[in-house]
Amino acid sequence: MTAEVPLLPLTTPRLCLRMMRVSDAPVLAGYRGLDDVARFQDWRMPYGVADAERDLAEQQHLTDVTPGTWVQIAIEAHGEVVGDVAVGLPGEGRIAYLGYTINPVHQGNGYASEAAAAIVDAIFERTDIHRVIATLDPENFASMRVIEPLGFRHEALAREAELVRGNWVDDARFALLRSDRAAWLARPTQPPVDVRLVEIEAGDAWSWSALETFVFQRRFVSPVAKSIADALVPPLVDGEPVVPWLRGVVADGERVGFVMVAQPTDSRPDPYLWRLLIDRAHQRRSIGSRVVRTLIDAYREAGCARLLLSYVEGPGGPGPLYRRLGFEPTGHIDEGEIVAAIDL
Repeated sequence: MTAEVPLLPLTTPRLCLRMMRVSDAPVLAGYRGLDDVARFQDWRMPYGVADAERDLAEQQHLTDVTPGTWVQIAIEAHGEVVGDVAVGLPGEGRIAYLGYTINPVHQGNGYASEAAAAIVDAIFERTDIHRVIATLDPENFASMRVIEPLGFRHEALAREAELVRGNWVDDARFALLRSDRAAWLARPTQPPVDVRLVEIEAGDAWSWSALETFVFQRRFVSPVAKSIADALVPPLVDGEPVVPWLRGVVADGERVGFVMVAQPTDSRPDPYLWRLLIDRAHQRRSIGSRVVRTLIDAYREAGCARLLLSYVEGPGGPGPLYRRLGFEPTGHIDEGEIVAAIDL
């Protein structure tokens, strides 16, 4: 990156991104000083206005992102600073580092995602940066929900790699290559014309195992490899082995997902949607809804009374999808998962 290729100010449909100044110190201190905001961050605590003034004074003479230092970029919405993006450039090399913080009052509006996307795209469009890195606490799922949908990939978990306020903590490392971002923006995003459930043939299971969710969804969805292993050695329920039925999901000729059902038996007449995974690159295309509706129609035609499933509640989880499709909690909890059903 050179000084002749400025990034700021940047505007998006809702935001203005500009250099933070000392005059922004009260706002910066207002949210940085909150325990919930600082929980996954490494700045010193308590953090007050004097701390913010000192930090921002260090960049007062800068006008843009600058090699050899970190800068704080204000995120403005409707003329109000709602958070910041931090960008760091080493003195040498073609690598950038990214961070972001949103005032809790303004969280849930997508500001971090919009600002991070704008910064990443400006970096790749206006500089020769090859790679953007973000490091997170592995429990910071909210932050993962910002960067992973931009195309960032999880590369490693460094154990006890960062000393934060006297404690060694793990560090989840994500990165985005220039080519990754281009491929991510070029991926199909519209609902597919054709969605099919296909048999997984002998010798081809490993290829289906390459499908994956976002990291922040792994607490909700088992990987395909585990699901296939469970199908090969099915668990016992009330002393009877589960009867698995598994299929790959193909959308417009491309492999995009995996589904597995515990088939109805004489002792358990209700089919159970055991696993459903849509690949990270093909989510938000209504594919999961199409798959579930296909199963509903098939089991209704087969004469089943209802279709069961279970899910873990939480941000990024499948609960809202299933409720939109008509599944209602039964009041039963199975191994910490909410059991829901839809009448057929």
